[in-house]
Amino acid sequence: MTSNLLVIMSDEHQSRAMGCAGHPFVQTPNLDALAARGVRFTDAYTPCPICVPARASFATGKYTHQTRLWDNAMPYTGEIPGWGHALQAKGVPVESIGKLHYRAEEDPAGFDVQHIPMMVVGGVGMVWASIRREDERVKPGKGRMLGDYIGPGNSKYTDYDAAVTKRTTQWLADRGAQTNAQPWCLYVGLVAPHFPLVVPQEFFELYPLSSLPDVKLHPRTGYQRHPWVEKQNAMMDSEANFKSADERLSAIASYYGLCSWLDHNVGEILKALSVSGMMENTTVVYTSDHGDNLGARGLWGKSTLYQESVCVPMIMAGPDVPKGACDTPVSLLDLSKTIATHFGADIDGAQGIQTLSEIAAAPTDPDRVIFSEYHAAGAVSGGFMLRKSRWKYNHYVGFAPELFDLKTDPEELTDLAGDPAYAATLAELDAALRQICDPDAVDAQAFADQAALIAGHGGRDAALKLGAPGATPPPKV
Repeated sequence: MTSNLLVIMSDEHQSRAMGCAGHPFVQTPNLDALAARGVRFTDAYTPCPICVPARASFATGKYTHQTRLWDNAMPYTGEIPGWGHALQAKGVPVESIGKLHYRAEEDPAGFDVQHIPMMVVGGVGMVWASIRREDERVKPGKGRMLGDYIGPGNSKYTDYDAAVTKRTTQWLADRGAQTNAQPWCLYVGLVAPHFPLVVPQEFFELYPLSSLPDVKLHPRTGYQRHPWVEKQNAMMDSEANFKSADERLSAIASYYGLCSWLDHNVGEILKALSVSGMMENTTVVYTSDHGDNLGARGLWGKSTLYQESVCVPMIMAGPDVPKGACDTPVSLLDLSKTIATHFGADIDGAQGIQTLSEIAAAPTDPDRVIFSEYHAAGAVSGGFMLRKSRWKYNHYVGFAPELFDLKTDPEELTDLAGDPAYAATLAELDAALRQICDPDAVDAQAFADQAALIAGHGGRDAALKLGAPGATPPPKV
């Protein structure tokens, strides 16, 4: 018998910020328990390290260059069929609760019901950030990306997550009370640990400022950022906007506190699932849309191709799910296919995607290729990432590439791209990238589509006024 499927997606959760991932001090007991009774994919990636394009790709199983939904002003509308539509065609009940970051609730996005959905602002999103050419772009208005206040307390986001969790627990109780109910799919979108970096006091206190280690590769110690990254970060340099060293430490503590707050909400949802009597017949997947740099290299937020930003947690537990860690690299696109296949459906996703169940059941495949790309806020050209075996290749249109050996250098401390000893490896990975797409052609297409979008909104001056300057406001709850 097909089990129910509960998919929980957070926002901006760095893959290593979990106890089960080996983090030395982050407290995530509920996610750890979920991983203990299922499988944790140690190398999971987003197809795009920013919210809206990542979620469009997750909805459809397609790469960003296939959806042509490049940035946070190009939200998913349901026009490209995805796993939700595949389930609806099969008659499977499929609903959502919480953050989607699609265009509008009225769009046919593949859900029978959307409960308190969080969408892009005004159905258009951050149009100002679609202006990417270095000589044209400007910083958003007043305020800073990470929020004006950082530290303990409540924000609209923590209130929203509490409401999403409450609605989810009630949904599970109601569904559990039904008799002879057919298998269902429920997607739950939580916002934490996405900035603003404000977290309830009890979770902030879990991470005393004096106990926090320093970040790696900081420019103040002589590290020089890659030129593409330097230009991308210059659009909204969060590091430069901290008011003091203690506030910077508070930002780190708040982020980890939000990870524990997220974990608390996941725990409440899983508790409700257990109380409903449906735990034994429900497969649960936990993941996030992308990660967060969290001060490494002096960077905050997402939008880069480094592991902190582009890797995501991926945990699956339930009937017939193997237990342990799976080291085969996977993507959110594999989860897209997994959701459809779980109910005997399929999607027209990117070539080569597989179900997580298939991957977990097979021997480790370290040579599996995983791809990600970025064409959004701050990027002066397209950025492309290819992971294959021990190697991580970052290709930047118009800039020198980066190459990292993740086996000997998991923290990406040493760029090998300029070393002649690795020229053959670099060429091999570049060829593998070009089997997926032509980066120059994709870059040109992204800029053309964004130019058309800006023109459609009345030109640059009008576009600069459209969209939230930082975090998307949640709906009233």
